Amino acid sequence: MRRDFERLLARVAERNSFESISITTNGVLTAPFVPLLKQLNIHSVNLSLDTLDEKRFETITRRAVFGDVMKTLNELVKHGIRTKINAVIMEDVNEQDIIPLALLSKDLSVDVRFIEEMPFNGRGDRHATKWNRNGLMRELEQHLGNLLPVAGEPNTTSENFSVHHHKGMVGIIAAWSRSFCGTCNRLRITPSGQLKTCLYGQNALDVREMLRSGCTEPEIAQAIKAAIKHKAKDGHYAAQWSERPEESMATIGG
Repeated sequence: MRRDFERLLARVAERNSFESISITTNGVLTAPFVPLLKQLNIHSVNLSLDTLDEKRFETITRRAVFGDVMKTLNELVKHGIRTKINAVIMEDVNEQDIIPLALLSKDLSVDVRFIEEMPFNGRGDRHATKWNRNGLMRELEQHLGNLLPVAGEPNTTSENFSVHHHKGMVGIIAAWSRSFCGTCNRLRITPSGQLKTCLYGQNALDVREMLRSGCTEPEIAQAIKAAIKHKAKDGHYAAQWSERPEESMATIGG
């Protein structure tokens, strides 16, 4: 999306203003940048990968770039960058990929996280039913045996589990059940410069307009603090007041 990605990332990292920097990517154009990520000590990379079947990948993404994504995965593993594979499990679409994806954690030091399907597809007509948190747990334990809970990082949205004889871990992100809301500390800036304090809520602040109108950094900081102060208690409550519960993840920034 940005032709100056290398320069942008380097300048952000060189500020030394962050405890850690992580990147979420679909992996299509990422492979050439992996050495730079290593050089800049990027904390981790979230790689979106919903299937290991090339034809099904093309059906889901509408692009024949499966090989590019797998090259990115291989480069991340080779360079020893902590990698989290994010897979949204959709009923009648890629449910047969749950176990093949989970088995990536057997020989690779990667975390494979299964995400409940959310209604952010521009129509709002799909969400996790069969493959909610409990359905995913049953499927994983049936094929992998007992899953041992692993303490996660503070404010994590993922339940993580170790598997016997696996180098990596598996996890579940209950994005539709929203069982992690009590500890979530996420903020998101959309591509149009809107601050969201919850995926399911409406925009909380127009940061772009504040920047373009000449607001000072203290003024912007105060406005962000005020938005956080009024954050909904959980995603279910936020959805009740959202004007666009069916909006697409492309407009939110996912």
